[in-house]
Amino acid sequence: MFIQRLEQTKASFWKFILLPVLFFALMVYNFWVTINSPVDTATAMKQMIEMLGSTTTLFVILLPLVLGFWILLVYGIFVLKLPVAKQFTGRHKIDWGRVGFSFFIWSMVVLVSVFAEYLLAPEHFIVQFDFSTFWPFLIVAIAMIPFQTSFEELMFRGHLTQSIGFFSKRRLWALVIPSVLFGLMHIANPEVEKLGYGILAYYIGSGFFFGVMTLADEGIELALGTHAANNLIGALLVSADWTAFNVPSVLKDVSEPSFGIDALLPLLVVYPLILYLFSKKYQWKNTKQKLFGSTDNDAF
Repeated sequence: MFIQRLEQTKASFWKFILLPVLFFALMVYNFWVTINSPVDTATAMKQMIEMLGSTTTLFVILLPLVLGFWILLVYGIFVLKLPVAKQFTGRHKIDWGRVGFSFFIWSMVVLVSVFAEYLLAPEHFIVQFDFSTFWPFLIVAIAMIPFQTSFEELMFRGHLTQSIGFFSKRRLWALVIPSVLFGLMHIANPEVEKLGYGILAYYIGSGFFFGVMTLADEGIELALGTHAANNLIGALLVSADWTAFNVPSVLKDVSEPSFGIDALLPLLVVYPLILYLFSKKYQWKNTKQKLFGSTDNDAF
């Protein structure tokens, strides 16, 4: 039982939420600085890239999140008294097969999506592949993006989901609160500035997507693989001047961005299909109880 792993720790609730609260305080400050800055986010990113280069800029942006992952992990071990495996899964050990399978499946989703978009509207893209700039970017991306996504998963689907579910005894709160907070975390992203706050529906929906698979599967392994594939493969294949990852990817999207029903396609179609696939492969049972029930009734 993923949430019930906390029965073996004597840590109080405030110890579980201390790091998330500090992280969100930084996010609020970052958002305040962003909206009060005379320079918009896209321009600031462009200036930083001109000064440091796109790959170095990516390294600088990701480094705090990579360090954050290790801080969370060590904090969990020594302060929360949770061994590594118990921070990630309700199983006896981390199931790397689940991580690999979900990474593969979502990589295929990203590949097919990008390929389809390119075929349907090739004028929206330019091929910018340059081996001399791509290979250092590839190294930085592979080395750092999985830790960036793992930091977010360990915080939101790990510590927050476990602690909210355990102390409230309601799995619904363990699903809703981390999912909404995950979406709001992206409020200072350049995509939000470009497309408007409506795009937060996509981020919050993605939070629910990861949250459902975490609670139904009793661990964050599937979310780890899916999230890593989304950010890593997506960054390697395509970028744009107005995205969080403005990098020397294979393709560059030069179309005028807009937020419409096509942006909600993953929420309405792809996410449910992937959850259905996972449910069949891993034989999820008592899903209603796992998502909405009381932790007092956990007996799977």
